[in-house]
Amino acid sequence: MADLFVGIKEKIAGQDRKIVFPEALDERVLAAAGRLAEDGLVKPILIGNIEAIQAKAKEHNVKLDQMELYDPENYAEFDEMVAAFVERRKGKATDADARKLLLDENYFGTMLVYMNKAHGLVSGAVHSTADTVRPALQIVKMKPGLGKTSGVFIMVKDDEKFVFADCAINIAPNSQDLAEIAVESAKTAAMFDIDPRVAMLSFSTKGSAVSDETKKVSDALELAKEIDPQLLIDGEFQFDAAIVPSVAAKKAPDSPIQGDANVFVFPSLEAGNIGYKIAQRLGGFEAVGPILQGLNAPVNDLSRGCSEEDVYKLALITALQSLGA
Repeated sequence: MADLFVGIKEKIAGQDRKIVFPEALDERVLAAAGRLAEDGLVKPILIGNIEAIQAKAKEHNVKLDQMELYDPENYAEFDEMVAAFVERRKGKATDADARKLLLDENYFGTMLVYMNKAHGLVSGAVHSTADTVRPALQIVKMKPGLGKTSGVFIMVKDDEKFVFADCAINIAPNSQDLAEIAVESAKTAAMFDIDPRVAMLSFSTKGSAVSDETKKVSDALELAKEIDPQLLIDGEFQFDAAIVPSVAAKKAPDSPIQGDANVFVFPSLEAGNIGYKIAQRLGGFEAVGPILQGLNAPVNDLSRGCSEEDVYKLALITALQSLGA
């Protein structure tokens, strides 16, 4: 696990990445921001009442001199931000709507990213996933050609690294969604120095069962190949056929993936969520994420049960994503 973040730190060192933390009064977030600033890896931007942040920082011995602090209620460029928000929403928000919404820390922080005053945002220690993702979808928006964001985990144990997707966002993805998830997950894998070999998972291997569910996955495979003809991808696979060479040799002897997949695309959110937690709790893997993908700029969502270490690591990942956004 240490090697993963050593590599990330090396890539972002000296890149002057600014990461927004809308939940500055949460002591886990504040402590992580302090570490990031001390390490010189990113420049934290803290959002909230400045006097309250300063008092909290003093209480927890966190130095603020290498950070930027903004209070939405006393922001010198608020009118400029309001105008930019109204223009971005294209008739879906009035000036009055914008002035109300932008007092919300997540909306304010996301606008800092959109206006190129920051490179990414990390939230969710206090707010729900919806509170974090909604402003991102409305303001940062999806990359051209993509329909939905998705959430992946990097599963790490010793020297092993795998990508599991989508384990966080899309409850019942259709074939097009799965194809996009596969292509974006391969890009995320490459960012973490994983040479992507993508397996589209199901309860069937290469037509051993036929149903609407398996057809959805096989159709997704063909769509993914159309999106990226160079992508090494195959399916549909049962998990053992994707990860065990002897099983692959029997069930999918002609596949380019012979039990050596490292990016796994699950057919539904329930399968992905259950799968990563089994690997985490029974398999001893550390689950790094969820990492949101497909957005024009990185916005990532913490669990409300996160630790200071989780905040620290997700901020590093967000900085890394910003270099390839």
